[in-house]
Amino acid sequence: MIRTMRLFLIVFTFVASLASAQPLPRTTPESVGMSTERLARMHAGMQALVDTHQAGGIVALVARDGKMVDVQAFGFQDVDAKTPMKTDSIFRIASMTKPITSVAVMMLFEEGRLALTDPVSKFIPAFRDMKVVSRGAEGTASTITPARRPITIRDLLTHRSGLTYGFLDSAEVGDAYRTGGVSDGLTITDIPLAENVERLAQAPLVSQPGAEWHYSLSTDVLGRVVEVVSGMPLDQFFQQRIFGPLHMTDTSFSVADAKWTRFVNVYTGDGQGGIRLMKDPEAFGNTYMSPMTSYKTGKKYFSGGAGLTSTAQDYSRFAQMLLNGGVLDGARLLGPKTVELMTTSHTLDLHLNNTPVLGAGSEWGLGFKITSDVGATQLPGSVGMYGWSGIYGTFFWVDPKEKLVGVMMVQRYPGPPAAAPFQSLTYQAITASK
Repeated sequence: MIRTMRLFLIVFTFVASLASAQPLPRTTPESVGMSTERLARMHAGMQALVDTHQAGGIVALVARDGKMVDVQAFGFQDVDAKTPMKTDSIFRIASMTKPITSVAVMMLFEEGRLALTDPVSKFIPAFRDMKVVSRGAEGTASTITPARRPITIRDLLTHRSGLTYGFLDSAEVGDAYRTGGVSDGLTITDIPLAENVERLAQAPLVSQPGAEWHYSLSTDVLGRVVEVVSGMPLDQFFQQRIFGPLHMTDTSFSVADAKWTRFVNVYTGDGQGGIRLMKDPEAFGNTYMSPMTSYKTGKKYFSGGAGLTSTAQDYSRFAQMLLNGGVLDGARLLGPKTVELMTTSHTLDLHLNNTPVLGAGSEWGLGFKITSDVGATQLPGSVGMYGWSGIYGTFFWVDPKEKLVGVMMVQRYPGPPAAAPFQSLTYQAITASK
């Protein structure tokens, strides 16, 4: 009897989620100044990545003027089993979690519950009295010095905190993360977010707060700030304040059993020009990944920087909310001036230019990469477009000038060369600029 009831609840939950799913409204490309024929070139480009074994499968979505003009699935969820990719397949979005966590922080900012100038130690006392590694000249030892000022919420949002990722740092700070058991949010861990952040605070910083840009675990710390300020676990805050209102029914830190058949496999290079299924877990240098087990229900660590799974259609709703100035279908998460603040560069003084993680022509806002020089990117786009990507290859952007949203989902590490052709082949399909 108990088993029957459990099965009923699983089926009921699955059916209910399907019933409440609300993709963006559909329209024809021509009605919003795009070309069906030219979008077919983008389809061919994505299919070519599958045919040449650079990716197992891809989902690509394009929306303009608030309406979805194109969503297509290419290749396979499971290459060996030949399970077709579908437009509602579920992907690990990894660092595309960061914009969502940043929105959560700015929702609390709008409510007056935190300020960008607040020291993070106000919410997490372990970040008081931080130390900084000062690397000496070649052949000389590094020294540890006190931080000149506290890390602020803005430092975390802009990756100017002095934190880093263990997999990006093979020197003293990365070693301190590894010795201290700090998780990067990509593999199996039994510790909750709160404990991971406490461990992180025991390690030194790679630079003085505010002084340099280092892609980092800053957004995981922001996730903990959201928990402390709201009094809710991060997964619950996301569900109640973001996913529920936006009808993002397939976005979560774990994949429910009823949805597991929609969960896409992760692939990596096979050393012979093709791909192979990633092991679980698998290490790539200092990068440790668990592509399957760490997404089972019951997980404890809700990584605000890398932990979510989602679909192209779910994420397009989040992106459209931003493009609309913080509102979608009557659900307002943010005010338009807050979105403007988030999507303005906060790193111009650092002259990032061609920082490896960001690429040429890019700056960083409060949770997003911002395009500041289209020519330097060598891709079609607009100054002021913003978005981000994930370590498994996922990618999105929002272009306010062209009223355009693009979402591309793929699962391969290191990511296949899919983001650039998706962007360029989408922009060439525009026949009337705004």
